[in-house]
Amino acid sequence: VQLQASGGGLVQAGGSLRLSCLASGVRLRANAMGWYRQAPGKQREFVAGINASGYTTYSDAVKGRFTISRDSAKSTVYLQMNTLNAEDTAVYYCNSPYTIDPKATNAYGFRFSWGQGTLVTVSS
Repeated sequence: VQLQASGGGLVQAGGSLRLSCLASGVRLRANAMGWYRQAPGKQREFVAGINASGYTTYSDAVKGRFTISRDSAKSTVYLQMNTLNAEDTAVYYCNSPYTIDPKATNAYGFRFSWGQGTLVTVSS
């Protein structure tokens, strides 16, 4: 299994980006997937999740601005990020959590090792 995040970059506040996670070897229709981020000096935090049935969850910080989706045929999970602000600046990662409950996802753990993330920098 390989998890490869891409699509990050430098964007002005109020702008948009779409991140992609190529999950090679992962059956997206059978596994939950999630996006996580880690800002400098902070712990990794949950951003968004999608379970095997397609149900989605979001952190309060991004609800209404970010949308997670998947294309099972392409083994790819997406994160559409709109109305970005400086607090969204972080390295973004994807993984397969055992739960997409925002309050429990980090505690329950992840199925795979973390891959290389993609850096998102929002300038104000």
